[in-house]
Formats: sequence, C-alpha cells, structure tokens
Amino acid sequence: MKQILIEDYNYPLADERIAKYPLDERDSSKLLIYRDGGITEDHFRSIGNYLPHDALLIYNNTRVIQARLIFHKESGARIEIFCLAPIEPSDYQLSLSSTQGCIWKCMIGNLKKWKSGNLSLHVEKENFRVTLSAERKSTSGNTHQVQFSWDDSTISFAEILDAMGELPIPPYLNRNTEASDLRTYQTVYSRIKGSVAAPTAGLHFTERVLEDLHKRGIRTAELTLHVGAGTFQPVKTADANEHTMHTEIIAVPKQVIQDVRNHLGHIVAVGTTSVRTLESLYYLGERVHAGKDLHVEQFEPYKEDHVISTEQALDYLLDYLDATEQGVLHADTQIMIEPGFQFRIVEQMITNFHQPKSTLLLLVSAFVKGDWHTIYDYALAHDFRFLSYGDSSLLYRAK
Repeated sequence: MKQILIEDYNYPLADERIAKYPLDERDSSKLLIYRDGGITEDHFRSIGNYLPHDALLIYNNTRVIQARLIFHKESGARIEIFCLAPIEPSDYQLSLSSTQGCIWKCMIGNLKKWKSGNLSLHVEKENFRVTLSAERKSTSGNTHQVQFSWDDSTISFAEILDAMGELPIPPYLNRNTEASDLRTYQTVYSRIKGSVAAPTAGLHFTERVLEDLHKRGIRTAELTLHVGAGTFQPVKTADANEHTMHTEIIAVPKQVIQDVRNHLGHIVAVGTTSVRTLESLYYLGERVHAGKDLHVEQFEPYKEDHVISTEQALDYLLDYLDATEQGVLHADTQIMIEPGFQFRIVEQMITNFHQPKSTLLLLVSAFVKGDWHTIYDYALAHDFRFLSYGDSSLLYRAK
C-alpha cells in the first residue's frame, strides 16, 4: 500500500479552540456546509435546508455507559478500571444484564499499585446496597481481563455501572466528568448501551430538528456501533498504515439494510461511526458470499479487486439474514477509511471537527478527496468550535 504520512494530516489546534462544554441549546451550534469545493455556514437547527429531499438519514443509536470504576485499596491507593468491552458473556446486552458476574476487557490506571488480590467497592444508595469485587485475570498489551462479581443477584451489571461508574468523557477536555455530562454527552436518540465514547456528530440533534426533518419527508433509520476507547487514540506511527485500528462491534437491522439498498445514492450518515458501519456492509456482503466470517479486516478494501456491485453485496446480506432467520446483522469491523478508499454507500456525512493526525481526519480527507485543509482552514478562520462538544459540518462527498 502507498505510504500515508500522518504529519500531512496535522494542523494547529490551540486549546482554546477545543469546546470544553456544549452550548446550552444543542442545535444552536454552527454548521459548515461543504459542497463541490465551496463552503457556506449556518446553524445546525437549519440542517434540513441543506439535505436532499429524498435523503435517508442514518444515525448511531449507541448509548455511552458509565465505564470508569474507581476503587481504593486499604493503603489508600486509587485504582481506576476502565471497562472497554465484554469478554464473557461477549454480547454487550447479555453482559450488561448479567446478575451473576462478568468478565470485561479493561484498561487499568495506577496498575503498579494493584499487584495481587481483589479490589472491592461498596455503594449504598436508596433501595440499593451492593459490594462489587474485581479480580485481574490476564493481561494482553495494555489491556487486562477483569472479572467482576457482586453480592446481590437481583442487580445487573448495568445497574452497578449506573450507580458506581463515571461517564468517560474525552481526555482532551482536560476536566473531570460533571453531572451535566450525563445528559449532554448522550445523543437524544441513544438507546443501546455499550459505548465508552459518544458518537459526537449526533450531539447536535434535538427533538426540534428531528421533527423538522420528519415534516420535510426526510426518512431516518438507526444502526448500532459501540464506540471504543480507540476513538481517542491519535496515530503515533509516521506512516498511518502502520497504525492498528481497534475492532468495533456493529448491529444493523435487516430492514435498515433493505432501506439502504432501496436508497442507494441518497444516504446521509450521521458521524464517522455510521460511515464505518455502512461502508463495512459492502465487504460483509462479499464475505458472506465467499463463506467467510463476519469480520471486516483493517485493509480489506485495499487488498484486491472487488468485482460485485454494491446492490449485490447488500442482497447477499439480506439473503444471509433470511437463510439464518435473523432480524439483525451482528458483525465487527476494523475498517480503516483513508485517502484512496472507494465509497460505495454514503453520499453525505454529518461530522464534527476532529483531532489532528487522527484516523477520523483521514476518513474526512478520503470523503472530500484530500480537500480537508479547505474545510479546516475555514473553520479555524471563522471561529468554529472543535472536537466532541464543538460545532458541526455537513460534507457532500467529492466525486
């Protein structure tokens, strides 16, 4: 593969340009519209004016869990366990609903102070009294498998996280999680618990905006990609192709795949998570047809000629779901979208302004065929707010 120098995707982002808090009204954020190389701006509440009338708007309905657990040893040492993904049960909903214990892949802060033994955390709230224990089972790289158990079998792990955990806001906000983040760091349409980071492009939507889109006849659909901690990780290798993408779990209802099939050429993705999920569908269709597993590899789009059409790939998925009597496609994807990627499904993308030298910026560059500097130079020159709580953009794919 052609070398991609990550330094070519750097830009000066001063700390004061990073929005530390959202605006009081989500939909009052600024909106940059990029189309055919030109830029205009408005406010997000007016986004319906800039979407095609026959668009199918697809968003990620994942909900951020309170994944940071703070334990204290008898010595007073503070140990932070950051729950990343379930291991046993491996299904998010089964693990979160478990009342008999579970094992999660975790990152551990101040690990040197936890050399052996179990950690315990006791919480008493109204109608709620439980002691949570954590046991470190194994280590792989900088992550660890941690077994959680608790002494009340009427309480689920999800309830424990809600009672004991902290919401993991992005580290670049340089502040502690506050009570307001429990509301503002969730999209208004979030439903399925599992993410450790919000799909932030959706934070601008309000019931008012959704109602306006409905009145305009713009259809909406939802899918699920549970956002992992890797979304915060900058690319640290000189060549972006030496960076390892994290694997993300996706779930796409059969009806949504059918809707995508029927609306090809008119798909608007809310956020990079939705883009990665939708574009992964093509390769999942290829894999189903070839009898392979439902995992999209990082560089799969760049390895070989892909001869089937997008319509065929989606039909293969629909046939597979029919044959297996499943109503939802469950898969995982490690897809890396970078310059040179051929988009097959998404025509417009709603997204925030991303960190320098990030895989998200590579995705944006691929979408606008390298013209990301035009967009970001404009945003910097016109007082747009950056990153998770910042302003928004609507990008039309460069042809």
